[in-house]
Amino acid sequence: MHIVVCVKQVPDTKIIKINPKTNTLDRRSAPAILNPYDAHAVQEAVRLKSILGRGKISVLSMGPPQATEVIKKCIEIGADEGYLISDRAFAGADTLATSYALSKALEKIASVDPIDLVICGKHAIDGDTGQVGPGIARRLDIPPVTNVIEVSEVNSNDRTIVIKRKLSNGYELVQANMPCLLTVEKEINKIEYSPLSNMLKAARYKSHIWSVSDLGEVNITQLGLKGSPTVVGKMFTPPKLEGGKMLDGTSDEQVSQLMEVLLEQKELLNVK
Repeated sequence: MHIVVCVKQVPDTKIIKINPKTNTLDRRSAPAILNPYDAHAVQEAVRLKSILGRGKISVLSMGPPQATEVIKKCIEIGADEGYLISDRAFAGADTLATSYALSKALEKIASVDPIDLVICGKHAIDGDTGQVGPGIARRLDIPPVTNVIEVSEVNSNDRTIVIKRKLSNGYELVQANMPCLLTVEKEINKIEYSPLSNMLKAARYKSHIWSVSDLGEVNITQLGLKGSPTVVGKMFTPPKLEGGKMLDGTSDEQVSQLMEVLLEQKELLNVK
């Protein structure tokens, strides 16, 4: 069974700052890390390989040359191979262009070693769209299953997989045909400590790095800024919440003060 996990290098949003002049992320203010949701995706691939007793795990990323560091982290978790597509032509890609580039890389990987399952994190913490995974599935014409919290069964003979996914009002049990694509929640597993052998392998590992020309037949107009119909119109830091207003006096006086506050808010919100 061949599982490919799509991963992304992101800035640590616990530390990153907003540039007050441009209202954009100051990526130099925080270290680059493996997207946390993607780490759980790799861990789940490792778990499935262990349960099946065989298989191969590849990881795929798009980014600058230094993104090989997150591939090394995936090797440390338990992946077998890592691929990075890196080219100036990919710069400025939105989710549409990103899904196109990754799907082309997946097609190349599959041409050598057919893919049974693609796993992605639910979303990247720097973009929070959750669009790339389903976008890849649409381009590859395979079924996507989102918000997965458990993979309960994988039947390699029937080529089916049973998944539990989270909904806004409950849970859903889904059976899908393979190949398919999953986007996973953090609660699907816990990241385990890596054995020393994995750490040593990761330290020495050299990723496969592909440029646009390595991907075969590619429509350049669908890559990078040219292939990105969406842009970030504005980014801003939300205002700090103000403290609550204390109501003093008797019960009747407090009710009167509360009504004044509600009427004031009604006018501010222009509520009829």
